[in-house]
Amino acid sequence: MKPADIAKARILVTNDDGIHAPGLDALIEIAGQLSSDVWVVAPEVNQSGAAHSLSLSRPLRMREVSEAKYALEGTPSDCVLFAVKHLLKDRKPDIVLSGVNRGTNMADDVTYSGTIAGAMEGCLLGIPSIAFSQAYTHPHPVKWGTATQHGADVARRVLALDWPRNVFINVNFPDVVSASVKGSKVTRQGVRGFGGHIVERTDPRGGAYYWIGYTPGEHEFDDESDLAAVRGGFISVTPLHLDLTHEAMRRKLAAQFEMA
Repeated sequence: MKPADIAKARILVTNDDGIHAPGLDALIEIAGQLSSDVWVVAPEVNQSGAAHSLSLSRPLRMREVSEAKYALEGTPSDCVLFAVKHLLKDRKPDIVLSGVNRGTNMADDVTYSGTIAGAMEGCLLGIPSIAFSQAYTHPHPVKWGTATQHGADVARRVLALDWPRNVFINVNFPDVVSASVKGSKVTRQGVRGFGGHIVERTDPRGGAYYWIGYTPGEHEFDDESDLAAVRGGFISVTPLHLDLTHEAMRRKLAAQFEMA
């Protein structure tokens, strides 16, 4: 996509942190640096961890927040599908941007992430899609300026290429101020164990309830991974694809079943 085409593109913005999230404002700013035709459809409430889920068993309600900005009572996947198939059906988006997530979406996290799912849904619908996430360290403030200063340039460089139809891009910004970013690295999805744990508590009426907590687990060291790039102060740019088939295992299985 040429710069002139990007400037004329219709961009759909979504996220998983919800319509009131500061990261959504950051992504709207990034999208505005690319084009003046920006539409926002984001979840009414936080949908972190929703992954690539659709609301199939309940109706969706939409609220117009302001011109070209809508909140939907659904998941990020719902938002993208609703925008493409209904709200913007007369002129569909040319680009889908999802984020900017509060916290990284790397390694195994991509399977849980609603931010990734927003881009994944755009990809499924045949639209070039990019997910953005900003690393941060609790309790320090999130450095949204890093994303807004570098996001549009990363998007332009990525969109300048021809993509396979089943590929989308996952971008993670490091937890450093904008001027301290060391550059960008094209990476692979790393490996990090899910540090999930269950917290059991008691409600005021004596009933037990449970809360899933999350702490990133240990990761396998790989210089070319998204984890290594962000830890080193680089922007991580990872191409992801929808085909989950493991080819080596597929070939082994084929040989095994052909023996029968």
